[in-house]
Amino acid sequence: MPKVLSAHLAATYAFLYLPIAVLIALSFNKAGLPTVWTGFSLEWYGKLAANPKILASGWNSLVVAVVSTVIATTIGTLLAVGVERSRHSAARDALLFAPMIIPDIVLAIALLSFFTLLKFSLGLSSIILAHVVFNIAFVCAVVRARLKSFDWSLVEASRDLGAGAFVTFWRITLPLILPAVIAAALLAFTLSIDEFIIAYFTAGAGQSSTTLPMQIYAMIRFGVTPEINAMATIVMLLSFVLVLSAQRLNRGRIPGS
Repeated sequence: MPKVLSAHLAATYAFLYLPIAVLIALSFNKAGLPTVWTGFSLEWYGKLAANPKILASGWNSLVVAVVSTVIATTIGTLLAVGVERSRHSAARDALLFAPMIIPDIVLAIALLSFFTLLKFSLGLSSIILAHVVFNIAFVCAVVRARLKSFDWSLVEASRDLGAGAFVTFWRITLPLILPAVIAAALLAFTLSIDEFIIAYFTAGAGQSSTTLPMQIYAMIRFGVTPEINAMATIVMLLSFVLVLSAQRLNRGRIPGS
Protein backbone atom coordinates (compact mmCIF):
# COMPACT_ATOMS: atom_id res chain seq x y z
CA MET A 1 0.00 0.00 0.00
CA PRO A 2 2.76 2.56 0.79
CA LYS A 3 4.28 1.88 -2.65
CA VAL A 4 0.94 2.51 -4.32
CA LEU A 5 0.53 5.79 -2.44
CA SER A 6 4.09 6.83 -3.33
CA ALA A 7 3.47 6.05 -7.00
CA HIS A 8 0.22 8.03 -6.88
CA LEU A 9 2.01 10.99 -5.27
CA ALA A 10 4.79 10.85 -7.88
CA ALA A 11 2.24 10.74 -10.72
CA THR A 12 0.38 13.71 -9.23
CA TYR A 13 3.55 15.78 -8.96
CA ALA A 14 4.51 14.83 -12.51
CA PHE A 15 1.10 15.87 -13.79
CA LEU A 16 1.32 19.21 -11.98
CA TYR A 17 4.94 20.19 -12.55
CA LEU A 18 6.13 18.41 -15.71
CA PRO A 19 4.50 20.99 -18.02
CA ILE A 20 6.17 23.76 -15.98
CA ALA A 21 9.53 22.01 -16.26
CA VAL A 22 9.11 21.69 -20.04
CA LEU A 23 8.24 25.38 -20.34
CA ILE A 24 11.31 26.38 -18.33
CA ALA A 25 13.53 24.14 -20.46
CA LEU A 26 12.13 25.61 -23.70
CA SER A 27 12.91 29.12 -22.48
CA PHE A 28 16.61 28.17 -22.74
CA ASN A 29 16.30 26.45 -26.14
CA LYS A 30 18.51 28.19 -28.70
CA ALA A 31 16.21 27.35 -31.60
CA GLY A 32 13.09 28.55 -29.86
CA LEU A 33 11.16 25.57 -31.17
CA PRO A 34 8.98 23.34 -28.96
CA THR A 35 10.02 20.16 -30.79
CA VAL A 36 13.77 20.47 -31.40
CA TRP A 37 16.48 21.10 -28.80
CA THR A 38 19.48 22.80 -30.44
CA GLY A 39 21.43 23.89 -27.39
CA PHE A 40 21.39 26.06 -24.30
CA SER A 41 21.03 29.81 -24.79
CA LEU A 42 20.03 32.94 -22.85
CA GLU A 43 19.13 34.74 -26.05
CA TRP A 44 15.40 34.92 -25.31
CA TYR A 45 15.98 36.47 -21.89
CA GLY A 46 18.11 39.15 -23.54
CA LYS A 47 15.37 39.89 -26.08
CA LEU A 48 12.85 39.95 -23.25
CA ALA A 49 14.88 42.57 -21.39
CA ALA A 50 15.05 44.70 -24.56
CA ASN A 51 11.28 44.65 -25.16
CA PRO A 52 9.86 48.07 -24.08
CA LYS A 53 6.28 46.78 -23.74
CA ILE A 54 7.41 43.96 -21.44
CA LEU A 55 9.45 46.35 -19.31
CA ALA A 56 6.57 48.85 -19.08
CA SER A 57 3.99 46.20 -18.16
CA GLY A 58 6.40 44.66 -15.66
CA TRP A 59 6.85 48.03 -13.99
CA ASN A 60 3.08 48.53 -13.87
CA SER A 61 2.64 45.12 -12.22
CA LEU A 62 5.33 45.96 -9.68
CA VAL A 63 3.70 49.30 -8.80
CA VAL A 64 0.26 47.69 -8.47
CA ALA A 65 1.61 44.79 -6.38
CA VAL A 66 3.66 46.94 -3.99
CA VAL A 67 1.02 49.62 -3.37
CA SER A 68 -1.90 47.17 -3.07
CA THR A 69 0.15 44.92 -0.78
CA VAL A 70 1.01 47.78 1.59
CA ILE A 71 -2.61 48.96 1.78
CA ALA A 72 -4.11 45.46 2.04
CA THR A 73 -1.57 44.34 4.65
CA THR A 74 -2.23 47.38 6.83
CA ILE A 75 -6.01 47.12 6.65
CA GLY A 76 -6.07 43.31 6.80
CA THR A 77 -3.82 43.16 9.86
CA LEU A 78 -5.88 45.70 11.79
CA LEU A 79 -9.05 43.92 10.69
CA ALA A 80 -7.71 40.57 11.93
CA VAL A 81 -6.84 42.01 15.33
CA GLY A 82 -10.25 43.65 15.66
CA VAL A 83 -12.13 40.52 14.62
CA GLU A 84 -10.20 38.29 17.01
CA ARG A 85 -10.87 40.66 19.90
CA SER A 86 -14.62 40.72 19.24
CA ARG A 87 -17.31 38.08 19.66
CA HIS A 88 -17.30 35.25 17.13
CA SER A 89 -19.81 35.58 14.31
CA ALA A 90 -20.14 33.03 11.51
CA ALA A 91 -22.03 35.52 9.32
CA ARG A 92 -19.32 38.15 9.73
CA ASP A 93 -16.58 35.63 8.90
CA ALA A 94 -18.46 34.55 5.78
CA LEU A 95 -18.73 38.20 4.72
CA LEU A 96 -15.03 38.84 5.39
CA PHE A 97 -13.82 35.89 3.35
CA ALA A 98 -16.35 36.25 0.51
CA PRO A 99 -13.76 37.83 -1.84
CA MET A 100 -11.67 34.64 -1.51
CA ILE A 101 -14.61 32.45 -2.56
CA ILE A 102 -16.35 34.57 -5.19
CA PRO A 103 -15.15 33.67 -8.72
CA ASP A 104 -12.73 36.22 -10.13
CA ILE A 105 -14.95 36.95 -13.11
CA VAL A 106 -17.88 37.83 -10.83
CA LEU A 107 -15.74 40.05 -8.62
CA ALA A 108 -14.23 41.72 -11.69
CA ILE A 109 -17.64 42.54 -13.17
CA ALA A 110 -18.87 43.83 -9.79
CA LEU A 111 -15.84 46.09 -9.37
CA LEU A 112 -16.12 47.38 -12.94
CA SER A 113 -19.79 48.19 -12.38
CA PHE A 114 -18.95 49.92 -9.09
CA PHE A 115 -16.22 52.06 -10.68
CA THR A 116 -18.54 52.93 -13.56
CA LEU A 117 -21.29 53.92 -11.14
CA LEU A 118 -18.90 56.24 -9.31
CA LYS A 119 -17.50 57.50 -12.65
CA PHE A 120 -14.05 56.53 -11.40
CA SER A 121 -11.36 56.73 -14.09
CA LEU A 122 -9.98 53.31 -14.94
CA GLY A 123 -6.22 52.81 -14.83
CA LEU A 124 -3.52 51.72 -12.42
CA SER A 125 -5.39 53.32 -9.52
CA SER A 126 -8.51 51.25 -10.18
CA ILE A 127 -6.43 48.07 -10.50
CA ILE A 128 -4.75 48.83 -7.17
CA LEU A 129 -8.09 49.37 -5.42
CA ALA A 130 -9.47 46.17 -6.97
CA HIS A 131 -6.45 44.16 -5.80
CA VAL A 132 -6.76 45.61 -2.31
CA VAL A 133 -10.36 44.35 -2.15
CA PHE A 134 -9.50 40.67 -2.56
CA ASN A 135 -6.08 40.82 -0.89
CA ILE A 136 -7.53 42.09 2.40
CA ALA A 137 -9.33 38.78 2.90
CA PHE A 138 -6.14 36.75 2.38
CA VAL A 139 -4.12 38.96 4.71
CA CYS A 140 -6.82 38.78 7.37
CA ALA A 141 -6.97 34.98 7.13
CA VAL A 142 -3.20 34.53 7.51
CA VAL A 143 -2.87 36.97 10.42
CA ARG A 144 -5.93 35.53 12.19
CA ALA A 145 -4.33 32.08 12.06
CA ARG A 146 -1.43 33.46 14.11
CA LEU A 147 -3.72 35.33 16.48
CA LYS A 148 -5.55 32.10 17.36
CA SER A 149 -2.60 31.22 19.61
CA PHE A 150 -1.77 34.76 20.68
CA ASP A 151 -1.44 35.44 24.42
CA TRP A 152 -3.78 38.38 24.93
CA SER A 153 -2.73 38.69 28.58
CA LEU A 154 0.39 40.49 27.29
CA VAL A 155 -1.83 43.18 25.79
CA GLU A 156 -3.83 43.46 29.00
CA ALA A 157 -0.65 43.75 31.06
CA SER A 158 0.61 46.53 28.79
CA ARG A 159 -2.64 48.45 29.16
CA ASP A 160 -2.58 47.95 32.96
CA LEU A 161 0.91 49.47 33.02
CA GLY A 162 -0.40 52.63 31.39
CA ALA A 163 0.38 52.11 27.72
CA GLY A 164 -2.20 53.35 25.25
CA ALA A 165 -3.86 51.26 22.55
CA PHE A 166 -1.48 52.41 19.79
CA VAL A 167 1.67 51.94 21.88
CA THR A 168 0.51 48.49 22.96
CA PHE A 169 -0.15 47.45 19.38
CA TRP A 170 3.15 48.89 18.12
CA ARG A 171 5.35 47.59 20.96
CA ILE A 172 3.62 44.31 21.91
CA THR A 173 1.13 42.95 19.40
CA LEU A 174 2.83 43.79 16.10
CA PRO A 175 6.31 42.43 16.97
CA LEU A 176 4.79 39.11 18.08
CA ILE A 177 2.68 38.65 14.96
CA LEU A 178 5.20 40.22 12.56
CA PRO A 179 6.23 36.93 10.85
CA ALA A 180 2.58 36.26 10.03
CA VAL A 181 2.14 39.84 8.77
CA ILE A 182 5.18 39.48 6.50
CA ALA A 183 3.91 36.11 5.28
CA ALA A 184 0.54 37.67 4.51
CA ALA A 185 2.23 40.53 2.64
CA LEU A 186 4.27 38.11 0.54
CA LEU A 187 1.14 36.14 -0.29
CA ALA A 188 -0.73 39.33 -1.24
CA PHE A 189 2.19 40.46 -3.41
CA THR A 190 2.25 37.10 -5.20
CA LEU A 191 -1.50 37.12 -5.83
CA SER A 192 -1.32 40.67 -7.17
CA ILE A 193 1.60 39.93 -9.51
CA ASP A 194 -0.14 36.87 -10.97
CA GLU A 195 -3.70 38.23 -11.12
CA PHE A 196 -5.17 38.73 -14.61
CA ILE A 197 -8.99 38.70 -14.78
CA ILE A 198 -9.71 41.51 -12.30
CA ALA A 199 -6.89 43.64 -13.70
CA TYR A 200 -8.16 43.05 -17.25
CA PHE A 201 -11.66 44.29 -16.39
CA THR A 202 -10.58 47.29 -14.30
CA ALA A 203 -7.55 48.53 -16.26
CA GLY A 204 -9.19 50.67 -18.91
CA ALA A 205 -7.60 51.22 -22.31
CA GLY A 206 -3.99 51.94 -23.17
CA GLN A 207 -0.53 50.53 -22.53
CA SER A 208 -0.09 52.79 -19.50
CA SER A 209 -2.35 50.53 -17.40
CA THR A 210 -1.33 47.17 -18.89
CA THR A 211 0.05 44.75 -16.33
CA LEU A 212 2.42 41.87 -17.02
CA PRO A 213 -0.26 39.11 -17.12
CA MET A 214 -2.29 41.28 -19.52
CA GLN A 215 0.76 41.73 -21.74
CA ILE A 216 1.38 37.98 -21.73
CA TYR A 217 -2.23 37.40 -22.80
CA ALA A 218 -1.89 39.96 -25.61
CA MET A 219 1.27 38.27 -26.88
CA ILE A 220 0.08 34.67 -26.57
CA ARG A 221 -2.90 35.27 -28.86
CA PHE A 222 -0.43 35.20 -31.77
CA GLY A 223 1.24 32.00 -30.57
CA VAL A 224 3.63 30.93 -27.83
CA THR A 225 7.03 32.45 -28.53
CA PRO A 226 10.35 31.86 -26.72
CA GLU A 227 10.07 35.30 -25.13
CA ILE A 228 6.77 34.28 -23.53
CA ASN A 229 8.41 31.10 -22.20
CA ALA A 230 11.21 33.19 -20.68
CA MET A 231 8.77 35.67 -19.16
CA ALA A 232 6.57 32.91 -17.76
CA THR A 233 9.64 31.27 -16.25
CA ILE A 234 10.64 34.45 -14.43
CA VAL A 235 7.09 35.03 -13.11
CA MET A 236 6.74 31.41 -11.95
CA LEU A 237 10.09 31.35 -10.18
CA LEU A 238 9.29 34.65 -8.44
CA SER A 239 5.90 33.30 -7.37
CA PHE A 240 7.41 30.07 -6.03
CA VAL A 241 10.04 31.95 -4.02
CA LEU A 242 7.48 34.32 -2.50
CA VAL A 243 4.97 31.57 -1.64
CA LEU A 244 7.65 29.36 -0.08
CA SER A 245 8.98 32.32 1.91
CA ALA A 246 5.47 33.11 3.14
CA GLN A 247 4.89 29.52 4.22
CA ARG A 248 8.24 29.37 6.00
CA LEU A 249 7.56 32.59 7.89
CA ASN A 250 4.05 31.53 8.83
CA ARG A 251 5.30 28.20 10.24
CA GLY A 252 8.27 29.68 12.04
CA ARG A 253 8.49 30.02 15.78
CA ILE A 254 7.74 33.50 17.01
CA PRO A 255 9.78 34.86 19.92
CA GLY A 256 7.72 35.36 23.02
CA SER A 257 4.88 33.06 21.93
